Amino acid sequence: MTTPLAAPRRASRFGWLLAALSLPVALAAAPPAHAASADLLISEVYGGGGNSGAVLTNDFIELANAGTAPLSLDGYSVQYISASPGASTTWQVTPLGGTVPAGGRFLVQEAAGSGGTLALPAPDAVGSIPMSATNGTVALVAGTDALTCKTAADCAADASVKDLVGFGSAVVREGTAAPVLSNTTSSARSALVDTDVNSADFRSGVPTPTNAAGQTVDVEGPGGEPPAAKRIRDVQGTTRISPLNGQNVADVPGVVTGVRASGSRGFWIQDPEPDADPATSEGVFVYTDAVPAVEAGDSVLVSGRVTEYRPGGGANQTLTEITAPTVTKTGSGNALPDAAAIGPGTLPGAYVAQPGGSVEGLPLAPSQSTLDWFEAHEGMRVSVADTRVVSAANEYGEMWVETEPGQNPTPRGGVIYKSYETPNNGRIKIIPMAGDAPKVDVGDTLKGTSAGPLDYQQYGGYTMIASQVGTERDGGLKRQAVKRHKAGSLSIATYNVENLAATNDDAKFARLAEGVVGNLASPDIVALEEIQDDNGPTGDGTVGAEKTLAKFAAAIQKAGGPKYRWRQIDPVDGADGGQPGGNIRQAFLFDPERVDFVDREGGDATTAVAVVKGKKKNDVRLSVSPGRVNPGSDAWESSRKPLAGEFVFHGEKYFVIANHFASKGGDDALHGRYQPPTRGSEVQRLKQAGELNAFVKELSTASSGKAKVVVLGDINDFQFSPVMTTLTGGGADLFNLMGTLPENERYSYVFDGNSQALDHILVSPSIKGYSYGVVHINAEFSDKASDHDPQVVHLPPGCDGGKPAFLCKAPLPYKTK
Repeated sequence: MTTPLAAPRRASRFGWLLAALSLPVALAAAPPAHAASADLLISEVYGGGGNSGAVLTNDFIELANAGTAPLSLDGYSVQYISASPGASTTWQVTPLGGTVPAGGRFLVQEAAGSGGTLALPAPDAVGSIPMSATNGTVALVAGTDALTCKTAADCAADASVKDLVGFGSAVVREGTAAPVLSNTTSSARSALVDTDVNSADFRSGVPTPTNAAGQTVDVEGPGGEPPAAKRIRDVQGTTRISPLNGQNVADVPGVVTGVRASGSRGFWIQDPEPDADPATSEGVFVYTDAVPAVEAGDSVLVSGRVTEYRPGGGANQTLTEITAPTVTKTGSGNALPDAAAIGPGTLPGAYVAQPGGSVEGLPLAPSQSTLDWFEAHEGMRVSVADTRVVSAANEYGEMWVETEPGQNPTPRGGVIYKSYETPNNGRIKIIPMAGDAPKVDVGDTLKGTSAGPLDYQQYGGYTMIASQVGTERDGGLKRQAVKRHKAGSLSIATYNVENLAATNDDAKFARLAEGVVGNLASPDIVALEEIQDDNGPTGDGTVGAEKTLAKFAAAIQKAGGPKYRWRQIDPVDGADGGQPGGNIRQAFLFDPERVDFVDREGGDATTAVAVVKGKKKNDVRLSVSPGRVNPGSDAWESSRKPLAGEFVFHGEKYFVIANHFASKGGDDALHGRYQPPTRGSEVQRLKQAGELNAFVKELSTASSGKAKVVVLGDINDFQFSPVMTTLTGGGADLFNLMGTLPENERYSYVFDGNSQALDHILVSPSIKGYSYGVVHINAEFSDKASDHDPQVVHLPPGCDGGKPAFLCKAPLPYKTK
């Protein structure tokens, strides 16, 4: 594990403050409009902290006192605005306090990124402004109210502006702007003189953050020692963290194996003369922060700083990089080093060798674990051949393939996620280095060889950046459909429609409608998840969804379906999570020609539905319908509340509860540094499962077990999870129909190449018969209407007794479309 650099000792800073108390302190006066400041100045700005290639972990703003007496900053602030402010753009403010010594500096720490290796010296003030690394404006203001000016002229006329610097393409600036910055460069004042022309006063260079105590950090290298000549194997080392992390290296030789000209720009190099140690990678990424001036086959010598960049931060692993590079080209047209072929049996059977905490400091054992094998090849060329696609290409061209053909295959070509202990180590993500990615679906094959450097990314972890991609061979995957349910059967479906709002185009509504009509055969009841308010993610306080539901119902009718009606409850604005401004919620569609909805007034966002005993024996009803299950519980904080509705079908009462549990976002990734991964989001879902189970038990107890209850929706957890055990009461209170499917068919979603079950339909023991299945129309396809597959259950009549069980519990009759 890395050892963080020691922070400057607090004693030196506090000692200075005690000494300063005996000095006279002047109060800096606000300048008149257009006047250059003669004392307090912005001396340096840096916005690349924690970005890819950055050494420093935080953005900062440094102030200076050009005067001969200490100056108080009480009542002052530093403020930041983006380079091209719009009508809704506002200045971000960090209030200040304390004193700037005569001729001294004052350091304001701002937002941290997810990378970097070096902390700022002890800051004199701390804010949280995430500044741009390239273009923007910083102002020193005599006051703490946010500025309102958005042009250079208006800000020059604001007497509260003490000093201002615009850099890069900033609209708000003094004169012409200072140069554009980068993740590795700051803009610093050349001298403590203000001419009110930013381009004349500031120069870009290596950041030199300095605090009021005179403490700084050496961004260029420890001790000022000249960098040592190293090879890539020395840079990579035998653990996940480079032994040279934070140090400068010189003349690292390699052959360029690939170039990334957009996003995190840079190139990969690989040593054509590898050593014999299987734990040391022979490849590394060189981060340039600009379009690289090299191409594949060039031989180069690279000098720069070794850093560990943690994509996405948190529990992810790091990518070893050489940053702020100086590149010397020594040749071109070289053959690329051979790629390490990944095929059946290449990757060790164990996904991780030594679980039980962070793996970062452990010696790599590439023959014992897949994650170690990948890390030992980080930056090197790898290849796969004739490999099966197990996750369809997305809009970014990302796809997953399976290198172990026999590993837990689904009947449709994917790979099933069976348990936490079996994460399917044969999966690997591929992104084309350039050009369009093939629009592959699950079950297709990338015929021939795909090859390129092995990267590490926030989403998906170890990723082949393929300079060559195999040719797509269609696997013939077809969308499923179910046959129309029998007239006497009640059909109930669940469908996550992925942020559906009235503002979506007609094509999305038509695709989803065709799924309901053509693939689900127009169920009697459809529980919908992710219905947004009428203007979608626009955060203006709108919460109603009548336009969204009306538009969807009209599209279903146009597709040949029934004239559905709907029931739902508007949430409190911003209280239910999901896409900001969207106010997602569950809703019921139902066919009034087939089933009756029992309306009982009083249900709203904050009123809890209750179980009410009827006058007849074992008769129960809901106090409100539709109603929300205990919406005031902290289990549902920033999450969707269950929607309960009472339906009557052929005189029989059914209680249907639609759900969308808290997201799994925030859990450690399978590929992360902590093994086994921490499932932090599970805590809230366990509370939610407990609340819902308690409500189902109330229905059962009040009816002596006679109430027919269907719990369904996006539970955001697996059939084998503790959440599902809690929700079902260990199987005593609810029965999960997902468990009736063959093990390799238990999925409704595909994530990181794993086919997995997040959506479920559960029924109470009082429901004796069912035909059930997941209808695969989305998750396995690159062209899809939603990221979830719907599922449906048919509840046949007469199964309360008399019929043989095999006639009452049967798979759905499928067809293809």
